Amino acid sequence: MKPSPLTRRTFLSTAAVAATAATLHQRLSAADEVAGRKGRVNHSVCKWCYPKVSLDDLCAAGKDMGISSIDLLPPTDFPTLKKYGLVCAMVSGASAKLPDGTAVGGITKAFNRTEHHAALVEAYEPFINATADAGFKNLICFSGNRDKMDDETGLKNCAEGLKKIMALAEKRGVIICMELLNSRVNHPDYMCDHSDWGIALCKAVGSANFKLLYDIYHMQIMEGDVIARIKAGHEYFAHYHTGGVPGRHEIDETQELNYAPVMRAIVETGFKGHVAQEFIPAKPDVLTSLKQAVGICDV
Repeated sequence: MKPSPLTRRTFLSTAAVAATAATLHQRLSAADEVAGRKGRVNHSVCKWCYPKVSLDDLCAAGKDMGISSIDLLPPTDFPTLKKYGLVCAMVSGASAKLPDGTAVGGITKAFNRTEHHAALVEAYEPFINATADAGFKNLICFSGNRDKMDDETGLKNCAEGLKKIMALAEKRGVIICMELLNSRVNHPDYMCDHSDWGIALCKAVGSANFKLLYDIYHMQIMEGDVIARIKAGHEYFAHYHTGGVPGRHEIDETQELNYAPVMRAIVETGFKGHVAQEFIPAKPDVLTSLKQAVGICDV
């Protein structure tokens, strides 16, 4: 039988499928070559970025690609991590409700208002103990939004509230970490949106058990000059998060940051903690994106 002629449309369709397959194979091969093998970076990943992947599946897949931690989990998830021999390098923050029902402890309402302090202290104490009991180290917290408050007052209030939990944190060996977030794109009005403000807060709290979570994605948006700022302020940074700029997607060639030199700068500071992937995959093969990111960061 005479074969049917290859039409231009058929050829283009076949070529597109082949190109897609080749790209996927290239991404997988590149990740397989380097993922998690050099041992100079401790890799973690944030679970919330993978809503369709169960915690068990993320633990199993992550461990295979060199990940040793899953970030931003509550104490109720610690047994699952233990099952896979993983840790939680950054425990999710505690939350509480005020007498009027207002929720506090999240990004928008937290330590920069004195009226939140009593509820936050009560909520954070058991989280500090649970973190220490599990053998984990870092516990996240937030400043809250400005809501017309000036930065100097907010810093003073944050320091006042945080000092109320530092004695327990010091006793239990837990580091309370305030996250630096951008207020331009994702979290309008958030107060702890520049590393200089965060470092000033660290100095005001005056404890080695209070540091910052330096989110590279957020700080690239707010202030740039990421490598220089990491080198200058690294003693105040207990943990790092990644993300592609713009869009908070894959940290590959589609975005503006070159993550390998950023990771080398972090390693050169003597950092021994974890770097967590916190990008939202735009490509359908989300675990391949994660594996590729680990490979990029494994310098």
